[in-house]
Amino acid sequence: MQSRCRCACPESASARSDGAETACGGGGGSRRIARLDGITMEEPVVRWSCAARRKVVASHVPPAADSIQPLCFSPEETNKKRAPAFHFVEAERACSAAWSDRSREWMTRASESPSGGATKPGASRHSHTPCGRKGTSRQATPSPSPQRPATHAPAAGRRRLIMAPSSLPSVLLILLISVLPACLASIPVSDGLEQLGADGLYREILRDETVLRLKELGKISDGEGFLERTFLSPASFRATDVIISWMKDAGLTTWVDQMGNIHGRFEPSNSTDKALLIGSHMDTVIDAGMYDGALGIICAISALKVLRVTGKLQRLTRPVEVIAFSDEEGVRFQTTFLGSAAVAGILPESILQVSDKSGTTVQEALRLNSFEASAAALGQVKYSPESVGSYVEVHLEQGPVLEALRYPLGVVKGIAGQTRLKVIVDGSQGHAGTVPMKLRRDPMVAAAELVVTLEGLCKDPSRFLTYDEECGCFTEESLAGLVCTVGELLTWPSASNVIPGQVNFTVDIRAMDDLVRETIVASFSRIVMQRCDHRLVDCAVEHKHSAAATPCDPELTAQLKRATRSAVSAMAPGGHGHAGAESTATPVLMSGAGHDAMAMARLTRVGMLFVRCRGGVSHSPEEHVAEDDVWAAGLALLRFLDQHAVAEL
Repeated sequence: MQSRCRCACPESASARSDGAETACGGGGGSRRIARLDGITMEEPVVRWSCAARRKVVASHVPPAADSIQPLCFSPEETNKKRAPAFHFVEAERACSAAWSDRSREWMTRASESPSGGATKPGASRHSHTPCGRKGTSRQATPSPSPQRPATHAPAAGRRRLIMAPSSLPSVLLILLISVLPACLASIPVSDGLEQLGADGLYREILRDETVLRLKELGKISDGEGFLERTFLSPASFRATDVIISWMKDAGLTTWVDQMGNIHGRFEPSNSTDKALLIGSHMDTVIDAGMYDGALGIICAISALKVLRVTGKLQRLTRPVEVIAFSDEEGVRFQTTFLGSAAVAGILPESILQVSDKSGTTVQEALRLNSFEASAAALGQVKYSPESVGSYVEVHLEQGPVLEALRYPLGVVKGIAGQTRLKVIVDGSQGHAGTVPMKLRRDPMVAAAELVVTLEGLCKDPSRFLTYDEECGCFTEESLAGLVCTVGELLTWPSASNVIPGQVNFTVDIRAMDDLVRETIVASFSRIVMQRCDHRLVDCAVEHKHSAAATPCDPELTAQLKRATRSAVSAMAPGGHGHAGAESTATPVLMSGAGHDAMAMARLTRVGMLFVRCRGGVSHSPEEHVAEDDVWAAGLALLRFLDQHAVAEL
């Protein structure tokens, strides 16, 4: 058999390596590039400097009170003129100055007054703020009350009061009461979260709260003892209520569309820019892990909550919307991307008549849950391309590459194309003990041979692809991501003492290169017919699903890469679980799994961020993402928003 695949054609190789990076940087300098199955390791990350943080820490030491002029700003002015990390520094200085001034005033009056400095009964003991707005200060001086005449007590008694050691606590208490309001007035009014995130990492929201919410959502299930949450199930509606409450907590306006997708949006005033959409899916497979889909939704909500508590949400330059898609896995109706395809406007009207295993159609399921379930309703879900600028998705990797590279995050260069087939093999059903081996038409044996043949086809395509198929000249890179899977096999009548009459099995073929995938599908279909003829059984190959490979937008990918580098570098010096990661290049991966970004790419440009998962395990209760990696993902998304959607002051 003659093969043309994996040949070295310079012109074809260059045509197919449009995404490959050169080994030379700008300015004549060179950089090393490592490759691993479609992963490109690029320029190293610059190590973050701790100098700024040391300055902040040092500034918390109060200076001498008489060496400064206390300054106060209103909370609004403080937020505009000072970063959150410096709020307490200003307050501390103002309080130190106020305490010093008030102490000198009281002691001077006690020593110089002919009456020993006792407070006049009519004098005001209310504190005067030692400073005013806009940086002006005013001296706090007592004034006699206009309602009461000034009177004096016996001088000796007053002197004894000042001199007696047992009376000192009373004086200190008066001083504290006088100065405390001034101190409190100098601290910006907030819910305290911006001070907790004064280092810019916001651990309390982006890690601690996010992890708690992932666990809470992971407990909302239709299954007993395992996680299962499918399209329009009772658990999906309980999850909807919880997600809406989190969106509102982040300051977003919420609604549920006609396909059950949950939306949370912030619309800045006077903005004419296109919206930035951030999302993932809320449905799960059967016996699922709690991170698939949910991680992207909750990280997005947490990042926007940080913008709210730091006052930056009002400074967004474009609408930002978080979407929790109702169905991506396709478990119930065996068709993927119901939620995101509806938003992208590519969901056909015929989908309403697709049935689940119980015979319930999509239309009936929608109407049972008070949705309109009509073609017009689907049209209401669709977004217009003119209103959307980009879509970004955070998702766990579902593979082992990032863990092998010891890096928490990776940016996605593209998503593999996918084809799903159903192979039906019909034979002769018979008694297991009475039909001789040479006279059998056994579909089980034929199916087993086809499964093994598929494995060989995808492991070593050059053994099967020929001139006749006009496969072209495939590069090693285009074949590297090719994977084939038989995930389901059914027999009839499925009894131990019966030769099966029919065997059905599914085939999942994925590749980064659409021509490779299409060639493998055509080659396997041909082999099926040849082997079935040889075994005297009847075969059919049904095409159930096909999706082209989806490249991610290069500009969004570069922006996410910069945000990732910034986040990981900021976390590394603090010993937050990413030691050494700051000196590693940000990985660039191809995704072999399908994601909502594939459907959204039909609407707008897309970008994706992958998060490391333990052992590369997904679609399993063993699925796990480290808490610090959850934190890194939220921080990277926050940095992305800060850099590209928040206006500078």
